[in-house]
Amino acid sequence: MKLLTKTMIGLGAAALVLAGGAVWIAQGDVAQVPFAQTTGPHPTLTDPRPQWFPTIGIAKPVGWKPGEAPVAASGLSVSRFADGLNHPRTVTVLPNGDVLAAETNAPADRGQHGLVGLLAGWLFSAAGAGAPSPNTIVVLRDSKGSGHADQRFVMTNPALHSPFGMVLREGRLYVGNTDAVVSWPFQPGQTSLVGKPEKLMDLPGGGNHWARNLVLSPDGTRLYVSVGSATNVADDGIAREAGRAAIYEYDFRKQSSREYAGGMRNPNGMDFNPRTDELWTVVNERDMLGSDLVPDYLTSVPLGAQYGWPWVYWKKFPDWRVQDPVPQDFTDYVRKPEYALGAHVAPLGLAFTRGGNLLGPRFASGALIARHGSWNRKPLAGYDVVFVGFDDHGNVLPAPPVPVLTGFLNGEDRARGRPVWVAFARDGALLVSDDVGGVIWRVTAPGATPAPAIVPIPSREVPPAPKMPPHFSFKPDSDSSLVKPQ
Repeated sequence: MKLLTKTMIGLGAAALVLAGGAVWIAQGDVAQVPFAQTTGPHPTLTDPRPQWFPTIGIAKPVGWKPGEAPVAASGLSVSRFADGLNHPRTVTVLPNGDVLAAETNAPADRGQHGLVGLLAGWLFSAAGAGAPSPNTIVVLRDSKGSGHADQRFVMTNPALHSPFGMVLREGRLYVGNTDAVVSWPFQPGQTSLVGKPEKLMDLPGGGNHWARNLVLSPDGTRLYVSVGSATNVADDGIAREAGRAAIYEYDFRKQSSREYAGGMRNPNGMDFNPRTDELWTVVNERDMLGSDLVPDYLTSVPLGAQYGWPWVYWKKFPDWRVQDPVPQDFTDYVRKPEYALGAHVAPLGLAFTRGGNLLGPRFASGALIARHGSWNRKPLAGYDVVFVGFDDHGNVLPAPPVPVLTGFLNGEDRARGRPVWVAFARDGALLVSDDVGGVIWRVTAPGATPAPAIVPIPSREVPPAPKMPPHFSFKPDSDSSLVKPQ
């Protein structure tokens, strides 16, 4: 009897501990600074609050009811360009006005197994991203010029493997699969992908960050490819992260590729600043340091740039969770991001405004960013499209992001949709893909005239080296620091 009593007491105590642990886990880490302070060129960076279990703050997807739509900023109007899509992610606009939408999701095997794989699967399913990848590209056509796609054609091909980024170049459509960049012969107006594609380059596939975005250089001679990390902070060792957390450059003239820049946990949206021709990107930073850390960011990406992942964030803050040793002199060349977008907002799409857009003078010079929304922050953040202003010299302005499209969350923190991508239609309207809602939204300023073209800053040639006399010599004097050879 005593044994039974002790056993029951022990089981009761264990149940209380488990219940308390469950309550503690459900509570998670709550933000301690106003969200706006985690944005801009000089965000507030709190002390880290490391977690062995992530804060869970997931907006359950509920979809859009008939007649519902996001809330557009004052002076803007939003309508449905296309709906009824199956998890649309990236959007590419062709010269004839056709819109390509990649219906896609993570590959079936992301290289995550065991408890971690089960947890990741549950989290993605809860956020509306757990279904198998459709692996299709849909051609959307507005044949009547009404602002609504009245025709659609679904393109399938066995070689589409979690397709994401898409660019058209010289009669070929290049697609960023999770594990390779491939291409098919393709002309605007075409509505099928036939035959086996040509492989341009292999990529490390799967992982936590499986999406591979593509963007062409302004002159079309180079292709840039984003590859996110496999884990949060090299949790399985830095060797597993080989070739990841980086942007690659493929040179069509040389038919060769190289790592262009690194140390970015998950670079995604990429675009070229129209004033400076500089490559910019948005990056999803690391998790499990609290709801205030680490801000995701927008930054220019020069050749050879290094942003510190996994060892450092925001140039000088070490992440002591990383077990692999820091490379020698690493912090000497780590670069500080240029603009914080807020902690855990998951920025994905990026598009600079250019001439011809129909958003009005308020949004004439800057970048539009789709913030997909947090899953591990309390309170929720993101779930919107914002505008970040730039000056006439191509520099980001020190002002908070301006909301352009909100209302993806209802009043009960449920997700009607989640914005993913931003692109400009041929008529100048802004297109926003919404994967959870299955919609592509169209945003304009009613009555706006097309924006004037943005004039690039003239480039300057490097001055020639000074001419030196054919023969010269020097010798140290009493004040010289030169050392005479022995």
